[in-house]
This record gives sequence, structure tokens and C-alpha cells, in this order.
Amino acid sequence: MSVNTALNAWFYRQMAIWAGLLKRDELSLEYWERVRALRPRDAATALTVAHRRAERGEHREAVALVEKAIEIDPDRAPAWFNLGFLLQELEEHDDALRAFDRAIDLDPKLDRAWYGKALSLVKLGRVEEAIEPLKKNTELQPLSPYGYYQLAHAWNRLDKRQNAIATIRKLSTFEPKVAKQLEREIGVDAGIPDPYA
Repeated sequence: MSVNTALNAWFYRQMAIWAGLLKRDELSLEYWERVRALRPRDAATALTVAHRRAERGEHREAVALVEKAIEIDPDRAPAWFNLGFLLQELEEHDDALRAFDRAIDLDPKLDRAWYGKALSLVKLGRVEEAIEPLKKNTELQPLSPYGYYQLAHAWNRLDKRQNAIATIRKLSTFEPKVAKQLEREIGVDAGIPDPYA
């Protein structure tokens, strides 16, 4: 890359960042596209443009950009997660599962990949298979309610009410309002005090 090209890419990147901070999303995307044109082998830029496209609801375009980033840097676990997430948004759960599995292979501590995998398994009606990824998500993110919330619902769908109750009780130790909501949604009494009382 020539010095002039590098300077232009730097300038466009700065303009894209400032346009984003000023909530000028169209202009920000335009500048990111200019950076990408100057740096076509930069995976990070492709992922940034993909994110901007996804925010606009342009999921197919975003998928193509993430796939390009993966082609450039195939060992980037977050890129595989992003691909899985976008495919999930498109209801392409089998392909999403493959992307989430690759992300997990590259980074077994990527909690959101475990969570995404579980959500796709549930959507495919494979609720029992979703239990282990949800457990792994809650191990990696012990204070995030999302994994526990989905885990309680999964246990309930499998008619394992005691497991659902145990999950709700665990959740109540740090998110009592969400736990109480889960009690109502599932229709169980886990003995959670009303946090609004």
C-alpha cells in the first residue's frame, strides 16, 4: 500500500468514526466503504462494514462481507460468531450452527457463540441438545440473565419442571425481577419473593 493510499484510508476511517459519533450513519457507511475499497484485504474493515449493513437490515450483504472477512482471516472466532448471528437472523439455523461451532472451536470461552448455538437448536426443535450449550453459556457468563432465562424455558419444554425451578432459583440470586417473570411465564412456584413488594 502506497503512502498516499494509507493516508487516504486513515483519513476516511477517521471521518467514518466521527460521522458515526455524530449519528450520521449514511455518511459513516460511505466512508467505511471507501476504507474497504482502499484496503480490500483488511478483515476488520470488512467486519465493520458488515456491522453497519446489518444495522440497516441488509443481512445478505452483511453475510457476504463477513464471509469475505473470514476468507481473509479464517481464525477470527468473533467473525464466525457474527456469521452465525446473521444467518440466525435469516432463519438459516443449520448454517448458523456450523458457524457457531467453528467459533467455539476457535474460542471455547466465547459465551455468545454457545448462546447463539442454543437458540438455533431451540428454533430447530432440538431443545434437548440446547441444554448443554446453555449450561456452558451460564458457566461463562454467570451473572447474565439471558442464558438462565432460555435454560429455564428449555427445561420446561422438556417437562423437567424441577430443573426449571432450580434454574429460576439460581437466577433469583442476582436478577430477582427476571426470575419472578420466569415463574409467571412458566407457571411454577419457585418460592421467589416478589421484588416489587
